[in-house]
Amino acid sequence: MPGREDMPSTLRRSPDKAQRTWEKTHDSAVETYGEGERSHRTAFAAVKHQFEKVGDHWEPKGRKGPSDRQAAGGGPERRAPTAGGVDANASKDHLMSVARKLDVPGRSSMTKPELVTAIEKANDRATREARGD
Repeated sequence: MPGREDMPSTLRRSPDKAQRTWEKTHDSAVETYGEGERSHRTAFAAVKHQFEKVGDHWEPKGRKGPSDRQAAGGGPERRAPTAGGVDANASKDHLMSVARKLDVPGRSSMTKPELVTAIEKANDRATREARGD
């Protein structure tokens, strides 16, 4: 099936469980919806329930569940902005820990929404560097 071939590089650098989650969900979604954006969104939604993006890869979350407003509401018609894999529903302490790991400057004075945005930007930067973009 196409899941292994279509797997994003951030997942290729992630734990086997995240890769299996992506692959199984993607392949099932392809059977249901066909190849394309909807299958990718479905697979990412499954990954985001158990993992969060940290830098250029995905790490297990401390809890299972939606990571942002879009993941909580879901549905193909509802298109709220996502947090790009950042667990926006996590505690501020957890977000501060992730920001520290990513060496986000100014993190100690940031609000929770500012931390989410800063972590998302740091993740994008780390992903670009890992891809050589």
